[in-house]
Amino acid sequence: MMAQYLALKADAQDCLLFYRMGDFFEMFFDDAKIAAACLDIALTARGEHDGVAIPMCGVPAHSAEGYLARLIKAGHRVAIAEQTESPAEAKKRGGKTLVGRAIVRVVTAGTLTEEALLDARTANWCVAIGEAAGGVAIAAADVSTGRFELIEADLAGLGAELARLAPAETIASEATAFDEAATMLRPKTEFDSARGEVRLKELFGVATLDGFGQFSRAGLAAAGGLIAYLDHTAKGSLPFLRPPRLRQAAQQMAIDAATRESLELTQTTSGARKGSLLDAVDRTVTGAGARLLAADIGAPLMERSGIEARLNLVHLLCDEGGLREQLRATLRSLPDIGRAIGRLAAGRGSPRDLGQLRDGLDGAWRLGERLDRVAEPPALLAALAPQLRGHGALIDLLNRALVPSPPIDASDGGYIAPGYDAALDDLRDAGAGGRRAIAALEADYRARTGIAQLKIRHNGVLGYHIEVPARVADALMKPDSGFTHRQTMAGAVRFNAPELHEVALKVTQAGAHALAAEAAHLEDLTRAALDKREAIAATADALARFDVASGLAERASEGGWTRPTLADHACFEIEGGRHPVVEDALAKRGERFVANDCRLSEDSRLWLVTGPNMGGKSTFLRQNALIAVLAQAGSYVPATSARLGLVDRLFSRVGASDNLARGRSTFMVEMVETAAILAQATPHSFVILDEVGRGTSTYDGLAIAWAVVEAIHEDNRCRCLFATHYHELTRLAERCDALTLHHVRAREWKGELVLLHEVSEGPADRSYGLAVARLAGLPPVTIARAKAVLAKLEAGRAKTGGLAAGLDDLPLFAAAAEAVEEEGDAIRAEVETIDVDALTPREALDVLYKLKALARDTK
Repeated sequence: MMAQYLALKADAQDCLLFYRMGDFFEMFFDDAKIAAACLDIALTARGEHDGVAIPMCGVPAHSAEGYLARLIKAGHRVAIAEQTESPAEAKKRGGKTLVGRAIVRVVTAGTLTEEALLDARTANWCVAIGEAAGGVAIAAADVSTGRFELIEADLAGLGAELARLAPAETIASEATAFDEAATMLRPKTEFDSARGEVRLKELFGVATLDGFGQFSRAGLAAAGGLIAYLDHTAKGSLPFLRPPRLRQAAQQMAIDAATRESLELTQTTSGARKGSLLDAVDRTVTGAGARLLAADIGAPLMERSGIEARLNLVHLLCDEGGLREQLRATLRSLPDIGRAIGRLAAGRGSPRDLGQLRDGLDGAWRLGERLDRVAEPPALLAALAPQLRGHGALIDLLNRALVPSPPIDASDGGYIAPGYDAALDDLRDAGAGGRRAIAALEADYRARTGIAQLKIRHNGVLGYHIEVPARVADALMKPDSGFTHRQTMAGAVRFNAPELHEVALKVTQAGAHALAAEAAHLEDLTRAALDKREAIAATADALARFDVASGLAERASEGGWTRPTLADHACFEIEGGRHPVVEDALAKRGERFVANDCRLSEDSRLWLVTGPNMGGKSTFLRQNALIAVLAQAGSYVPATSARLGLVDRLFSRVGASDNLARGRSTFMVEMVETAAILAQATPHSFVILDEVGRGTSTYDGLAIAWAVVEAIHEDNRCRCLFATHYHELTRLAERCDALTLHHVRAREWKGELVLLHEVSEGPADRSYGLAVARLAGLPPVTIARAKAVLAKLEAGRAKTGGLAAGLDDLPLFAAAAEAVEEEGDAIRAEVETIDVDALTPREALDVLYKLKALARDTK
């Protein structure tokens, strides 16, 4: 046995090996030590290997899913080694032959399909990175539903796409340039683009991929690598994959990982869903709807027609409250048919999954009939409603074949409805008749023996048998009693009898034949469902879209949200805008959120916002970024009115933390993120920047902030909200025609700071830093000392001109950049005239002095 285990373990490589032994999965050696510690189960020993006791632990096979979930969550991968034959079949091969076993599946975080192992409201992506012909692409699959996407990215946008998907697993080639992003490296040959094309054609049974789109070589490499990995984990039985949907990064708003984290779009910085934008918006009633809403918020659209189509559907459901309530009530009662068909396709389905398909498709049909009665339906409703119907034959088949509530476990039968198969009904009747006969025998045996405690029982070893208390068993032990002794236990003795054996044989045979008949029907019903899997998946998608739309309409109605208007130019006009997460938190405390306007235009596209800490600057910046995300995701927005031009890229530099793993301080992280903004932001982008430059010395910080503001104004020319405590930056309003000054209002009343959270025009009169420090609870002695130091500093600033002395003489960013370039060109021109090979040592020294003087003069 141990030789067989070690051979399987070698095949499992770095996975923990679940080795099936009867009713348990056993683990040995280091696997046992790891699993015992992770699962908090007993670590024992079994036999010896090389003279050392073999560590061992095990979990019951019937409850293995719960243990698997804990191991996967802890970051492990598990190979499942099942028995591939019965002990009886092994005996037929002769001698004491070991039961055959093989690895039938590798369980990994990205290839889960079981309900118990998945979050119903979160997609579970497995991603592969493909690189070819200088390009890069991503293949992403959620095998629990069959979703399959190919994303044509670029080197700069790869991180943003991975952040959007938040994959459970990321696969890449051993030769990848993105090994830091990968959780698993696979052989380079699996990422060959030509082989990837062949794999796609074979998987979908097509001669050409043109019907799916035009894939790059990198896209084909990614698809090939992903399919090869899924085939490896499923051991030759690929899970359900729908035809790939080709996506271009330009089709959605670009949001990098840092921006997603700072805006907390789908999860907070601590990794929790609670407190995120998604949590504040989500009113969906199905798991599929919640997954789709997360995808929408994570990838806002750039196509105006697509956004308007979503908004039109939300608009209908906002206006038609009765329809919305009917729709949500129906959806709430429907099972997750997308994941049910995924489990069936992966070979891990159950009778209950078929029952979920029956109930879900039937509910979808009825919902489609209701939506057909909508007068003047919006285009998206008209396109999706037909996808809810068309499954009549399958619904009828499953209705006839299945009991109302099919079980999860098929091994005990009982899921095929009476009347569906006459032969099965006869077998069940025979079994029931036998059980009635057994009950009659039990009564007869009690009367004959006078033992009232006599019972006929059944177990997997002895089958049907007679059990009596040990104190009265002597009478049945006599040779002429008609009973045969089978087993003696501490308090009871077990017997058999000829009549019981005959009746039990009939019951057992009828039961076995009935189970076999039900298993055959289950296979046929599963095949019938899988024949319609593409149409079922389309129905699941339609239900999810209706759930998202009705949930957004519900959120808009309860929060007084408004429909955004999309403009053809780069404007951003928000009246009465609010932060949905902060507003919810304040409402729970019985407090009111202070709404604020934001009007960015060509003449005022850069707002410099000053004011005290805790005054609401960061909230104001974030709420406008979130409004842009919601609008382009197809949602109403928390505002009185909203009109905005499409945002191609969203950037947020709000707050930072050390990245010690990569050797980056807070200031370094801030500068890296700011550099990305200056390099990538376009005139159609939206940027929020908070306290740029605060992580270094005052002079350095002010200089950097000054240069960044000028660069955004002169070069990027994007819509930008820039919050700062450097009041010296307000001087830029005199030099930058599209920069306007704003501040969050605060007042001191009887020595106390009152934060009004209102955004007004003009600069703040002061920062109120000491007042905020007092609010925070700094000791009075410390506050008094700070006042004395501040007085000295302000006196020095008045005498010397302060931090900003001389800044008025600086040329603007563009002029300064030109000057630097010209100076560089003067030195370059001098160097280019030098004939290095003709210089004597003395002449070379003279040239160096000349270049040094030229460099000094051009500083």
